[in-house]
Amino acid sequence: MNFMKTSMLLAALTALFMALGFTIGGRGGVVIALLIAVGMNFFTYWNADKIVLRMHNAREVDTSSDFYHLVAKLAQRAQMPMPKVYLIDEPNPNAFATGRDPEHAAVAATTGLMNMLSRDEIAGVMAHELGHVQNRDTLIMTMVATIAGAISMLANFGLFFRDRNAGLAGLLAVFVAPFAAMIVQMAISRTREFGADRAGAEISGNPLALASALAKIAGPARQIPNHAAQRNPAAAQLYIVPTGISQMFSTHPATEDRIERLRQMADEGDFNGNAGLGREPKPSALDAIRRN
Repeated sequence: MNFMKTSMLLAALTALFMALGFTIGGRGGVVIALLIAVGMNFFTYWNADKIVLRMHNAREVDTSSDFYHLVAKLAQRAQMPMPKVYLIDEPNPNAFATGRDPEHAAVAATTGLMNMLSRDEIAGVMAHELGHVQNRDTLIMTMVATIAGAISMLANFGLFFRDRNAGLAGLLAVFVAPFAAMIVQMAISRTREFGADRAGAEISGNPLALASALAKIAGPARQIPNHAAQRNPAAAQLYIVPTGISQMFSTHPATEDRIERLRQMADEGDFNGNAGLGREPKPSALDAIRRN
């Protein structure tokens, strides 16, 4: 059901992009818009992970790190290929996953998150990110962000170079298209977040740890500046919790709703805690950085 809904919304976003192309340049504009969409998605498919990690100045964690071993145990439990693991020197407590498929995936967490959460909570967060990889959300969400960003760029271009014969309807389309793209982007992202929460709870075996992590980081993530997201707002949809925006315009479901669903999973499900993850003390972000 989620796959069908996401496919329909992604198709709607692409159609919106082509319609905007028609408004600006007629039939020729549709062809150009289609070629641009294909080219962007091809480039994104091969390079999205590199772009996102470079945007955040992420540093790869080596095999001597406790953080690496925690992710490795989670990946083993999920029966997934081991992703690359990164740390970001950023006080905003957050995490994300990227990569075109499970064989070419990367997960990253900020030092702010590492310093704020317990080991169990960190495991819950990283299991959520592995859930995104498992569900192949990373490619979908990057494509969505690429097309939505292109619609905004094309709309700005259309203010000056649209087909004058389109009149008021064309001008209205130029203004409405970015908002429509934002709504579709929000709908897709919110659907994928609930799915990743469920997958993360199953991977970690501890829905309440993920719920506790969300409760701890949601407020600080909005209040503490996130420099990468400020430079590129499209990055906001990557994170486990929203950063710096109101719930009305958030690409994520309300944190309270996510926490409630996780609590229901804990009440109804058969989870075995952090089996196989150990009970080591909370890893220190500074210590993890020094080991690299």
